[in-house]
Amino acid sequence: MDQLLFYLPLSGSAFKKSYYDPTMGRAVSRFIKSEDLVVPYYTTDLVSTPRITHVLHMTENDLLKLKRSGFYRDTPTMSPGLTQESVVQEKIDELDGLSPSNSDREFTLLEVHVELDIAGFEDTDNIGEPTGIALPYIVTICRDMREVLGIRRNYDEQDPLRKKIEYFTHFKFLPGLGFYGFGLIHMIGGVTKSATSILRQLIDAGTLAN
Repeated sequence: MDQLLFYLPLSGSAFKKSYYDPTMGRAVSRFIKSEDLVVPYYTTDLVSTPRITHVLHMTENDLLKLKRSGFYRDTPTMSPGLTQESVVQEKIDELDGLSPSNSDREFTLLEVHVELDIAGFEDTDNIGEPTGIALPYIVTICRDMREVLGIRRNYDEQDPLRKKIEYFTHFKFLPGLGFYGFGLIHMIGGVTKSATSILRQLIDAGTLAN
């Protein structure tokens, strides 16, 4: 939570993910950066969005543990790539005096929370006929290996409405015009642009007057 509150004014949006971690054997709550949670362009909130993609960065050893435990499919493993840092993270690293090295190579996993109508697991009516309604699932894809690592049900089987289980909580520094919030970087950048524009107008007006 301390990391989230430090990051929030810079980015404008930050997320908290609450879930069961199979490697730790308990429920955890983790800070998620805004650039690591992707939603469709027209999304207004996490509850109504049809798709949430959580970008995970995982070491080869951690990925191997999850494969051996059966949480992910046991697919052939290749060498991971170098993680690309965002502009916000680059600024934070600069403040902390940190820089990436060749040893900071991780796999990039895309954990997609989406609604699917999967053959053999369809939603059915009272007489057992498929309704065609898509149900909530979590599909995990390894971007480096281009492999689907797992597809898991994301609803309670006892729930007649088949509502998706919510994992993420959205925190905003200032309300934005869309899904993401505004941070100090956005506000200062906007003030700087406005001041530059006014200065140019004054210079142009003075030039025309002369």
